[in-house]
Amino acid sequence: MRLVLLGPPGAGKGTQAQRLVEKHGIVQLSTGDMLRAAIKAGTPIGSRAKDIMARGELVPDDVVVAIVADRINQPDARKGFILDGFPRTVPQAVALDRMLADRGLKLDAVIELKVDGSILQKRIANRVAQARAGGQALRPDDDPDVLRTRIDAYREQTAPLVDYYRWQSALRSVDGMSSIEEVASAIDRVLDGSAAGRAGKPAKAKAKPAKPAKPAKSAEPAGRKTAPGKAAAKAKSRGKPARRAVARGRAGGRKNKR
Repeated sequence: MRLVLLGPPGAGKGTQAQRLVEKHGIVQLSTGDMLRAAIKAGTPIGSRAKDIMARGELVPDDVVVAIVADRINQPDARKGFILDGFPRTVPQAVALDRMLADRGLKLDAVIELKVDGSILQKRIANRVAQARAGGQALRPDDDPDVLRTRIDAYREQTAPLVDYYRWQSALRSVDGMSSIEEVASAIDRVLDGSAAGRAGKPAKAKAKPAKPAKPAKSAEPAGRKTAPGKAAAKAKSRGKPARRAVARGRAGGRKNKR
């Protein structure tokens, strides 16, 4: 199973992805997690992405595509994966399609978590408050100003993916404003329907053999039909008087000359 989860920051993609990982035994490929791991490890890609992510801006496509391509090739991703946070732009989606096609794979579904922007802001504010109350470290993008920048970036660059995947008939939308359990049930129904559709495609009906064409009727005038043999004999007999008249004419001419 290969899935893409779409939705703005705070829509609950990470929560639903983790549930699907546990249920289906697949891996979650979060570009955010991969980039943060690269930053922590001090890799060249991590160093390049660090300042960009702290400002809430999107990491360049070439960096993200390289990370995802390498991750898909790892053994634990062969059974399936969920892409969370990728693709973010239509060019990334095109690159993903090429990546999968090169491996003889394709996406099973693209699930969009639809949320209300104003409620989303409150949701993030509550998350930040809970993290602070529990003494947890905040992520750089939990800052309200950074969050606003990320949401604006999503609307401008990521929202067009909805039309891209709708055009491919791969998009399935779910109400992300419902409870976690309700969203999970809605996603399960989408996946069950997709699986049933792949397994239950009706076979094409076999074409019936064409009936042999009936022989064309002769243009003989209506009336008694004459058998082929008799017709030939009749035609032959009609030609005899004419030949006899010619013969008599020739004989008479010879007599006159004498």
